[in-house]
Amino acid sequence: MRNKFEEQLKELNNKLIEMGAVVEHSISTTVEALLKQDSGLADTVIEDERLSDAKEKEIETLCLKLLLHQQPVASDLRIISSALKMVTDMERIGDQARDIAEITKFLEGSNFIKKPEDIEKMAVETRKMLKESIDSFVNRDLDLATNVLKHDDVVDELFMKIRKDLIGLIRENPANGEQALDLLMIAKYFERIGDHAVNIAEWVIFMITGKHRSGEILYQYRKY
Repeated sequence: MRNKFEEQLKELNNKLIEMGAVVEHSISTTVEALLKQDSGLADTVIEDERLSDAKEKEIETLCLKLLLHQQPVASDLRIISSALKMVTDMERIGDQARDIAEITKFLEGSNFIKKPEDIEKMAVETRKMLKESIDSFVNRDLDLATNVLKHDDVVDELFMKIRKDLIGLIRENPANGEQALDLLMIAKYFERIGDHAVNIAEWVIFMITGKHRSGEILYQYRKY
């Protein structure tokens, strides 16, 4: 019985990795679509979102099987409950990548009022945070999960810089307002993606330690 349970836990890990790969691809593709103003790439992100939804359902079904047909102990229950929370955040990341892609389609053919270099940096950082949060789950790595929490400051600082720059461009020329708001919304979605990566890391810390608190207090768990 326990051997079958361990096999299903490995399957759970593999499915989380697969879903993470889909969502990572969405992040990288959506920023590429923005930089190239390519609506075809944007459509790819929208398709990825449907795939991530399907992956979420697969993982939820597997978790329910583990709960109903096996006899998980407390540490197993933390793994399963954390996985259920994680897939919710990953699905929302896919939703936000889709939202960025939809805005990108409206921007196709427009001249950028400012090259979205900092938005590209946000995409790189949030993708890294997502990957590390999933890796921390698979490898039961507390230090890696804690590092994701700390890295959120980098994304927040980039967002504030973008916001300041775009406000400045609106003040210089009110005609910049419409595109500035679109770019600001895209940056906000990337900030939220970073927040979801933090949520995933927090659930990994809960899985390992049995404790779940605010991000600031979770930094203390490096001592374990």
